[in-house]
Amino acid sequence: MPDTATMEKMAERLAEAKGEKKEFSGSEILLLSLLKEGVECVFGYPGGAVLPIYDSLYSGSLRHVLARHEQGAIHAADGYARATGRAGVVIATSGPGATNLVTGIANAQMDSIPLVCITGNVAQSLIGTDAFQEADIMGITMPITKHSYFVSDVNDIPRVVKEAFHIATTGRPGPVLIDIPKDVSNAKAPFHYPETVSIRGYQPHCDPHPIQVQRLHQAVREAKKPVILAGGGVVTAGAEEELIAFAEQARIPVTTTLMGLGGFSGEHPLWLGMPGMHGTYAANHALLECDLLIGIGARFDDRVTMGRLDKFATGAKIVHIDIDPAEIGKNVDTFIPIVGDVRKVLQAANRGVPCSQSEEWLQQTAEWKKRYPLKFQDSEESVKPQWVIRHLYETTHGKAIVTTDVGQHQMWVAQYFQFAKPRSFISSGGLGAMGFGFPSALGAQLARPDETVICVTGDGGFQMTNQELAVAALMNIPVKTVIINNRCLGMVRQWQEVFYQERYSEVDLTASPDYVKLAEAYGVKGFRAKTKEEVVQVWKEAMSHPGPVVLDIWVTPEENVYPMVAPGSGLDEMIMGDEKQ
Repeated sequence: MPDTATMEKMAERLAEAKGEKKEFSGSEILLLSLLKEGVECVFGYPGGAVLPIYDSLYSGSLRHVLARHEQGAIHAADGYARATGRAGVVIATSGPGATNLVTGIANAQMDSIPLVCITGNVAQSLIGTDAFQEADIMGITMPITKHSYFVSDVNDIPRVVKEAFHIATTGRPGPVLIDIPKDVSNAKAPFHYPETVSIRGYQPHCDPHPIQVQRLHQAVREAKKPVILAGGGVVTAGAEEELIAFAEQARIPVTTTLMGLGGFSGEHPLWLGMPGMHGTYAANHALLECDLLIGIGARFDDRVTMGRLDKFATGAKIVHIDIDPAEIGKNVDTFIPIVGDVRKVLQAANRGVPCSQSEEWLQQTAEWKKRYPLKFQDSEESVKPQWVIRHLYETTHGKAIVTTDVGQHQMWVAQYFQFAKPRSFISSGGLGAMGFGFPSALGAQLARPDETVICVTGDGGFQMTNQELAVAALMNIPVKTVIINNRCLGMVRQWQEVFYQERYSEVDLTASPDYVKLAEAYGVKGFRAKTKEEVVQVWKEAMSHPGPVVLDIWVTPEENVYPMVAPGSGLDEMIMGDEKQ
């Protein structure tokens, strides 16, 4: 929450808006509207088209985090949103400032993250003339936003902001763009903020149809081999308690997608692990052999099905629960479609949910877990990345928010860090955007300052946004960054080894900087570890340090992520990696 001084300034500004001041500039109206929405923190980078907005920000009514690149700003806003469930807010100028947000907008759209992205634009009289730093950001981002606004009248700003937050955070969340020309930011108008929102073409359906819930009950009652596939929609809806209650009452094992990690406790005996390309044996074989598959807030994307629908849950009736009707039937044929908010659907389902006929099935899945656990060949001579992740988990007892970049380390975190609570795993899922991990950790830490926040990143992804170390140092944001340094683009190298006959093309990162010196250049504590003993020592020092820390941990370069299912293969064609261990 904002500090007392900030709250007082907010109160003063809102008091002015109630009548002590007749008119406000568009930029002042924008900031007052953000305050009315309860925004505490915005991330951004100034430029010519947003100078009126930044001039209004000078009053200090809102906390602003100055990123060192717009991509860092939007990923930080994304991390803030994922850690809280509230909309993240980012501001960028026109032209290159706006286009630098594109990766972050697409990332939020793919993972259903609520963002309000505010961009400046050139004055309306210059639009279409190829003016300096002009870009059609609405046209550029239309396929990757939930909705977009171009504000041509200063009087529309309050309504647009109200609608933007409503659209971003309700139904299936997503990013909303507000593009404001500079002349609109400078124009004057009274401030009247709407109390309600009414959008005729946008009415998310949240309550499930009772007949479909009855059909679900009947399917559970008849099932002998049921399994739940829980996705990010469980986390978004805050339905973790309802999911546990449903699974326990119906006696159904649960597998969680990458985005669903934490939506069902990784310490629960009914949890089978993550399915798909790098999923566990138990999770994948449960999907292969089940007779009832209940998808809850999951997209059935290609990293779970591998695109081989002819081999995916072929003997199962599929129930699909999702807030977005467009997802149901998009990738898999659905026997029982249930459109609605996941939490409300599970609340309805938990009233009278029967117990399935699953005792033998539960014994079978438990046997799979026991016989085919995740494993790696440990070493005393070198540091295995799986061992590092397990050490982070054991020393924090799982009580941490972990953000990741994209690649091998991301999969090792998903496999070896058992997430027990929702919003404790933050990662770029659908888009797979390198550079996401570190700035998203900063946003998550600012959102939840009392939590331990760990960024696990690779030496490739970290170099894409490591300039945000300046923000960590300046604001003393105590994120602990763990670089799993294998001196290469690990996941690309793994694919080249397995699928391209070891033709390693452009994956060597040995010319990377000295990360300890880099951290110290920004005023951040840095450590390096090349042995297990050193890892234990530097991690202990990092956890006792009150500020940000960068750990450069050198791991075995040739280590691969297993299990693995090759693209285009069925889940029954898992490469376990035993020959490598």
